[in-house]
Amino acid sequence: MSADDFLQTVNIGEEALGGLAAGIVGTVLGFPLDLIKTRMQTGVADGAGAGGGVRPPGMFGVASQIVRSEGALALYKGIGPPLVSLSIINTLSFTSYSYFRGIYRGSNGWDVRNSYAGMTGAPVFGLITTPENFLKTQMQMDNVRSRRFRGSLHCASVLVREHGFRVLYTGHAVNMTREAAFVGCYFYCYEGFRETFLRGLTGRGGGEGGVRGDEAAPSLPPTAMAAVVPLAGGMAGACSWLFSFPLDCVRAGVQGRDLGDPIRRGAVRVFADLLATKGVGGLYAGVGPSIARAFLVSGSRFSAYEGALWLFRGGRDRGGVQHIDLK
Repeated sequence: MSADDFLQTVNIGEEALGGLAAGIVGTVLGFPLDLIKTRMQTGVADGAGAGGGVRPPGMFGVASQIVRSEGALALYKGIGPPLVSLSIINTLSFTSYSYFRGIYRGSNGWDVRNSYAGMTGAPVFGLITTPENFLKTQMQMDNVRSRRFRGSLHCASVLVREHGFRVLYTGHAVNMTREAAFVGCYFYCYEGFRETFLRGLTGRGGGEGGVRGDEAAPSLPPTAMAAVVPLAGGMAGACSWLFSFPLDCVRAGVQGRDLGDPIRRGAVRVFADLLATKGVGGLYAGVGPSIARAFLVSGSRFSAYEGALWLFRGGRDRGGVQHIDLK
């Protein structure tokens, strides 16, 4: 099948609505844990016990501090940019993944070609997620600094006016690298866990011979998919965050710095400082809430995506995967 023919078989509207559902559900559920992770990564959570060797608070301690000192709504401060960008990113990522999976002839299960299919879109995703992550991180840190920003748009306008448009792409290189590492592991693990759990629960996978959507195979029971999809999605998210977390910790240090500080700290400097002051463990500061958030968000994200496609066409794998011949 040619690339042009394949594009005609991919229902962009279905993929877009599935991605949109995944982005909204995942962002709303996971944002408070993302805020807690950022505070722990950047060391702001240490403020309550700074000095004297007092142990920094854990995930629940940080959450309690935020609610007690800033109010419950502070858990959602800065949600605007990720709510918009992640809806776009999920639409793009699921659609591009389906396309490139056809090009690379990826199949169900633990197939490294699924990783390549996910990673291929990372340069485009990074163009969107770098400004989003930057504004989100600056907003999250603003609560413990001057509280000068009224909202995400105000934050963007103030920072662009003070530092120029390029400030929105602070930390772009490390963020794009993180995106590639994350999304490659994400789809690889999801397809692997999905097929493994399906075979364990039903005695068969999502398609004969590892290829999606064998028309001769009966559709899988909805109850099986309801159990498998969120579990596989949760496991994929947890594994991907664990794999890419050191890069995200460096990204948070680069994008969360005080822009008024004359000393500029790039990714290499942040990485070196983390190792010097906190050791290897510093690269995993905040990993607890991140893994919890990843499991919750990814499980709900894949459930929303596959649930939408189930409504539209009876399931993601119905109709078959079309391998693309680029000749």
